[in-house]
Amino acid sequence: MTEYLPEGYLIDSPKNKHIFSSIENIKEAQKNGTVLETKALVCSAEHDLILNLGPIKGIIPRCEGAIGIESGETRDIAIISRVGKPVCFIITGFEKDKNGRTVAVCSRRAVQEECTKNYLDKLVPGDVIPAVITHMENFGCFADIGCGISSLLPIDSISVSRISHPADRFYSGQQIFAVVSARDEAGRICLSHKELLGTWEENAENFSPGETVGGIIRSIEDYGVFVELAPNLAGLAESCSKLYPGQQASVYIKSLIPDKMKIKLIIVDAFDAPARPKAPEYFITKGHIERWQYSPEGCPKNVSTVFSR
Repeated sequence: MTEYLPEGYLIDSPKNKHIFSSIENIKEAQKNGTVLETKALVCSAEHDLILNLGPIKGIIPRCEGAIGIESGETRDIAIISRVGKPVCFIITGFEKDKNGRTVAVCSRRAVQEECTKNYLDKLVPGDVIPAVITHMENFGCFADIGCGISSLLPIDSISVSRISHPADRFYSGQQIFAVVSARDEAGRICLSHKELLGTWEENAENFSPGETVGGIIRSIEDYGVFVELAPNLAGLAESCSKLYPGQQASVYIKSLIPDKMKIKLIIVDAFDAPARPKAPEYFITKGHIERWQYSPEGCPKNVSTVFSR
């Protein structure tokens, strides 16, 4: 049974590498309709993608580069931007180039159509799936959820702790997990992420009053400074001068108050330490979620997500 994964997952698999080790294996893969993956080397002036399949070259004609290219619903940037990155495809046949060499004719569009029919169309809100961050905007980021098909992850669904830009949490090409949150009127899937990062209590269990720990300053308000201790956990410290969002901080934990979902902090020091975002620590990586309760039981403020089909 074919597993439809985001592009980049198959490229280093033993099976994928084995197929590119000989022309006989490549022809057998064409016969079986095996989904393969390699990096796109070049995009020609005609917007055909040129591939290295080991013993032979491959070509994905422009019209086979993605769903919607031929109809104009998808812009050619979807093809051009794949250069240097993994692309999935099946081999549809072979032909000779102008020098008489055998070239494999490939289709990415066919794989995307299979993925949509056999996988994406069957997903429902609450399903936890793998994804790969493809690019980021102020309002959120786009993630490949299968064979190069993108889905939107809004910025306010990335984590409970608020961030100013998705780059505060992710980087392009990063493999993550996400949960299907809804489908829009056109049937496109929308994602969420914060439900996989643990509840208030699950995160607070890693901290104790009296400890001094590291954090990130996320926002500065008139009444205090919010310091992120974990993507789904932040505390409030008294205002200090010369602080700004994005700084690293060492903070002293005064108290944790579960029934109010509050953590009182004292900022010991703040400093600049730009670094690539850390990989998320997930509490859930598979299966299905019907309802997620972030706030502790008995807390007056209810923070939860219900995934309605």
